[in-house]
Amino acid sequence: MSRSITLTFDNGPASAVTPHVLDVLARHGIRATFFVLGQNLASKEGRALACRAREEGHWIGNHTYTHDVPLGASSDPFAPRQEIGRTQALIGELSHPDRLFRPFGGGGVLGPHLLSRAALAFLREGRFTCVLWNSIPRDWDDPEGWPRTALAQAREQDWTLSVLHDYETGAMAQLEPYIEQALAEGFRFRQEFPPDCVPLVRGVPVHPMEAFVSNGQPSSFPQET
Repeated sequence: MSRSITLTFDNGPASAVTPHVLDVLARHGIRATFFVLGQNLASKEGRALACRAREEGHWIGNHTYTHDVPLGASSDPFAPRQEIGRTQALIGELSHPDRLFRPFGGGGVLGPHLLSRAALAFLREGRFTCVLWNSIPRDWDDPEGWPRTALAQAREQDWTLSVLHDYETGAMAQLEPYIEQALAEGFRFRQEFPPDCVPLVRGVPVHPMEAFVSNGQPSSFPQET
């Protein structure tokens, strides 16, 4: 069996980047998931891009409204409703049936800073599906060289869920060469998520959540962009 890669794109939609990403994916017949920011979806242009992505077979997920502070590092009791609920309302009919949500990781690190107890309760009550990751190529930090990192990470596992970003860093200029190299190496691109990266499905924990939830006090997190 060939090794698999699932592509996801965070922090969009962005008019300067998302159309290019969609064009590249269409040329290669690849379907991905776009975890959008509510503040970007709130504009007419952002909404139109999300609609285009959905019409082309991509899934639309929730990546908070502001992307300012990981929910597990926030002391604001209203943060889950403001960050998750407000964004989901904007997504509306574009939502995947599983109500996909990806927490802000503060540099892609997994840990208890991802969710507060209140955020987990909100996800459970709203029957959200929490989608994490097992590959962070740091495209925002290395716009030219991230494909080397992404491919190296993919070679180490059977099924890679990679986090990329469709916003203005210049990194997505390398998306097509990356895809072409991965295909040349025999990787298969698929839209589904590796089960190990989905600890909460429609509000029901299917893997232990403790490692991703703060203990009641705001949790520290890596100070990265």
